Amino acid sequence: MDHKSFENVPCVWKPIGSNGVYYSRFVKLIANKYKAKIDSYWDLHKWSIQNIDKFWNEIWHIVGIKCSKTFDKVIDLSVPMSDVPKWFIGAKLNLAENLLRYKDDHVALIAIGEDRDKKVYTYAQVFGEVKRYAAAFRKIGLKKGDLIVGHLSNREEALFAMLGANSVGAIWVGILPLIGAQAVLDRLKLVDPSIILSVDRMKYNQEEIGMMPKLKEISEGLPSLTKLIIVPSKPDSIKKDIAGIPKSCFLEEFLNFGREKDGTVPEIVFEQMSFSDPIIIGYTSGTTGPPKALVHDHGCLVTSAREQCLLGDFSRHGVSLSLSPAGWATWFMGVFTFYSGSTNILYDGVPFFLSPTHIWDLVDEYKLTSLLITPSILDDLEKKGYLPTDKHKLTSLFAIFSGSSIVKPRNYDFVCKKIKPGILFGSVYGSTEILGSCMSYHRTLPVYKGEMTCPTLGTDIQCLDDSGRAVEGVFGDIVLAKPMPSFPLGLFGDVDGTKYKETYFSKYPDKFAMGDLAVINPITKGIIIHCRSDEVLKPGGWRFGSTEIYNVVNILPEVHDSLCVSQYSKSKNERAVLFLKLKEGYKFGNEIVKKVERRIVEELTKNHVPGLIMEVKDIPYNINGKKMEILVKKIVNNMPYSPEVVINKESLHCFQNVPSYED
Repeated sequence: MDHKSFENVPCVWKPIGSNGVYYSRFVKLIANKYKAKIDSYWDLHKWSIQNIDKFWNEIWHIVGIKCSKTFDKVIDLSVPMSDVPKWFIGAKLNLAENLLRYKDDHVALIAIGEDRDKKVYTYAQVFGEVKRYAAAFRKIGLKKGDLIVGHLSNREEALFAMLGANSVGAIWVGILPLIGAQAVLDRLKLVDPSIILSVDRMKYNQEEIGMMPKLKEISEGLPSLTKLIIVPSKPDSIKKDIAGIPKSCFLEEFLNFGREKDGTVPEIVFEQMSFSDPIIIGYTSGTTGPPKALVHDHGCLVTSAREQCLLGDFSRHGVSLSLSPAGWATWFMGVFTFYSGSTNILYDGVPFFLSPTHIWDLVDEYKLTSLLITPSILDDLEKKGYLPTDKHKLTSLFAIFSGSSIVKPRNYDFVCKKIKPGILFGSVYGSTEILGSCMSYHRTLPVYKGEMTCPTLGTDIQCLDDSGRAVEGVFGDIVLAKPMPSFPLGLFGDVDGTKYKETYFSKYPDKFAMGDLAVINPITKGIIIHCRSDEVLKPGGWRFGSTEIYNVVNILPEVHDSLCVSQYSKSKNERAVLFLKLKEGYKFGNEIVKKVERRIVEELTKNHVPGLIMEVKDIPYNINGKKMEILVKKIVNNMPYSPEVVINKESLHCFQNVPSYED
């Protein structure tokens, strides 16, 4: 890319006010204790990746990790990353004990939803609820290393169950409730859990979803299952006949089983575990192949606490909105708010389109301080004109974040100009693999349009070209070049680590490949994600990412959405195929095609012009707002594919009859 394209990138937010008490304290500690010269965030970041053992040692202490035995060694750096070096060797702790450290009357959770009555829980009440779950789990014999599945919408019972199960040392397995029964079984048969916690029905995006037939099929198809616990979505749900669902019971019956004979609930006994003991299993989305079961230890606690300490300043005044159902990595953002003692609004369903102002009504009603919205939702809000009105104050809202898919330059304009001028808008990047973020913003740094501001502290982000050389200003594969505590322990069932190494370390030995293509701005040091590295288009040898096309095409007044993938000829030559979803009132034809081609040439180059431009009625997405580029690529190249992760499956028919590519 031309170096000039990185000059004069608009700054959309500049640092204001305090750097934060904990961040300032941490900088002073590192400067004094290690005689380091720390004049900026970049100085601290450089020190943190050059001294990762010392950095994470100091993080452990400043965030106050609770343990019954401290660690003997932070990490053995002689162990290659691909062999999964252990962290905080010798430590004994419990995740739930750390997350339940507050037991006061401060509001912890407010549970609301598309068709739910509001429920409010203080930290003391959350502790009491978790105690009930823990007692019942112990009574039925759940123990360290056993697996329990959360197959729930974004309800408080999922949080209580996760913490209760972890208190006895069990492993929490998250499964999306929206996928079909066979897809659930495909995932669960990889791990053979004994207990499932699910719900009888849910409402999602104004669609009524009955779960009972699905639960029957899951229960009958999973031999390892001993108990299926059904959360009633409404008070009268307990009247439903569940006799036909093997091994099932309603939640309250299960919880009452844990009581003593006198009706009291036993106190929680927190199982003390090694730092590297498995506590969470999460699944990849399945967009690049069969879902993988990733096993995690306590590293996610330390990395999340780092963010809450050095970014959030451990503020108990924070109020965040949690939207993800159990099964997405972003669901854990709600779990980890307990560590800072802030307030989490659990929203069961989709709040954005119930009315033109519903999301902004929520901000003012609950005094939200931060809001995470996916880029696809921002696009829809902009296109529908669902903006704050004069009645909305939004005074509590300090920041809006976006992630889960590529955040586009137009998203920055929309948020910073039309939603709340002057607000901090940050792009966040993470993955299921690291169960958190590795690129974000920092309050001491400016935010530039279209860029993620910086790698998080202790995270060594590099962009590598095909030869494995670290580069700036040109496309490269994003890798993590040094270990971090929240790396997965591996893939479940992959005993010798062969599949894990092949998946993440085969292209760049001893560097963890994130699977995305990006560019580092040599001037601002900001990072621009373009697409997954296996979605890169290379027609005629010209390498570019699909997002470059979207950034140009999607701003045209005729275009509602677009998708661009590679199609191959029999001789393996490649052409780019661009699919356009037009706005209502526009008709596809040669005039629109020529306009799109001209705009691409003007904004990019003639090498970016697709070899074929077609109209489709819809673009496929998964529940997390990601375009299903790889899946469409498989369809147009007559390859096998699985539609299970697509939320609008009917859209796939649009891609069945694409003309073959003849040289």
